[in-house]
Amino acid sequence: MNSVPRKTWYDVIVVGMGPAGSSTAYELSQAGFSVLGLEKHTHPRYKVCGGALSARIDHILPPEYKEVVEETVHRLQFTYGPEESFFVESPEPFAFMVMRARFDQWLMTLAQQSGTEVHEDEAVKKLEVLPDGVKVTTTKGEYHGRVVVGADGAMSVVAQQLFPGRGLHNIPALESEIFGVSEIRETVLPKPGELKLAVISLNAAKKGYGWIFPKRDGLSIGVGEFVRGDSRPKRSFQQFSQEEPSLAGLTIPTPVGHPIPVFNRSPGFKGHKWNGGLVHDRAVLVGDAGHLVDPLLGEGILYAVRSGQLAGTSIVKFLREEHGSLEDYEAAIMREFAEEFRIASKLNTVVYGLPRSWHRWLGRTFPGPYQGVLHRYCRLLQGQETYQTLWAHAMQKVNPFGRTTPEMEAP
Repeated sequence: MNSVPRKTWYDVIVVGMGPAGSSTAYELSQAGFSVLGLEKHTHPRYKVCGGALSARIDHILPPEYKEVVEETVHRLQFTYGPEESFFVESPEPFAFMVMRARFDQWLMTLAQQSGTEVHEDEAVKKLEVLPDGVKVTTTKGEYHGRVVVGADGAMSVVAQQLFPGRGLHNIPALESEIFGVSEIRETVLPKPGELKLAVISLNAAKKGYGWIFPKRDGLSIGVGEFVRGDSRPKRSFQQFSQEEPSLAGLTIPTPVGHPIPVFNRSPGFKGHKWNGGLVHDRAVLVGDAGHLVDPLLGEGILYAVRSGQLAGTSIVKFLREEHGSLEDYEAAIMREFAEEFRIASKLNTVVYGLPRSWHRWLGRTFPGPYQGVLHRYCRLLQGQETYQTLWAHAMQKVNPFGRTTPEMEAP
């Protein structure tokens, strides 16, 4: 029996079918272009990730995504020590918790239903830019596309081969997940009818934070170090899992390490390509591959989906118009993300630059203003604030007479 030869020519080849890649592929397939999605794993595949979607995701995804939401969080606990906490709650959700295996498969299925051809268990080995496109060599064959999209995560092969000299760094994170243990429901998760709670601990890491996120029948527990140098994620995770009161009595499985590709703010950022550039010849980077991750708390899924949507729109225009440019994508990212990420980078140096003891002192000495800042951050998760308005409010509190200095201006 003769096998039917595979198609090898496509308008666009998307490398990686996570949230960024599937979102890009969906936009392009909806517009009528031929799209190949290459995924080195097979869905549903386990992904080490906290799986937290800020409520802003409601603005960019169809409501059907709620089918794969594990828990809806209305209550956040910010901790600064074993007995020091602030709580913020709201009738409107702050975040939605997902397991990446189900969420990513849901997004990939949307792309497939729109016409994307997906090859799973097929890793990319080599990419070569040609005059009219890109040749992609995988473990199973060769393909040609007019454009290639790098959506293959923090250690992106597309970025490594087609974007030389980017010089970006990832932050280290460790995470463990525990499921199906009866003690969890009794000691950590709220009782039926109570608001679902997520925990953010600034005491868990020297230059970062720890988290406890509720899932349908368990918890995701992790620690991330958000400042380069003096990083100690293993020690931080062990200390957090042993000293956090809500985890008392639970046996936490050995954590798994993974890099978080936070946005990198370089000294000459204004007027320069950010993150080493997101467009090069016929290649674009989206999501984690482009380091489009919030540098304050490491939120990445929202920006992965949105960057995929923006990339899809720009690639459609490029393929349809005689003088179209892929640079439109980077310009769109700059308009939508740049100011937010700049200010989040500035807040990163403030929040993680202060000793943990200072946070405890500020919380004890000025509980009202401190709680106010936390409330405003939670409103940001809901889309009612931005980092820009948060920064402006903070500067007004610091300098109520309106006199500014270069240090106080938004970065």
